[in-house]
Amino acid sequence: MKTQTTIRVEENNYHQAKEILAQVGLNYSQAISVFNNMVVLNKGLPFDVKIPTKETQSALDDLKAHKGESFANVEALFDELDS
Repeated sequence: MKTQTTIRVEENNYHQAKEILAQVGLNYSQAISVFNNMVVLNKGLPFDVKIPTKETQSALDDLKAHKGESFANVEALFDELDS
């Protein structure tokens, strides 16, 4: 037996998710069913949920603010890491 429900999600993320899911052959409803099945199988969320450390949060904040060094390509990044 199936049940119908209503969920509220952020509109932009919803549309982006639908596009991504279509690329893997799923519609939004099917993806929610997969998620629900995984919650049942895992007896919890099917991924780790963690509070970021201060260092991680600082790095995320810098990323959002476009702070830090950028590289023209992957080779330049690796050259910098090797030096």
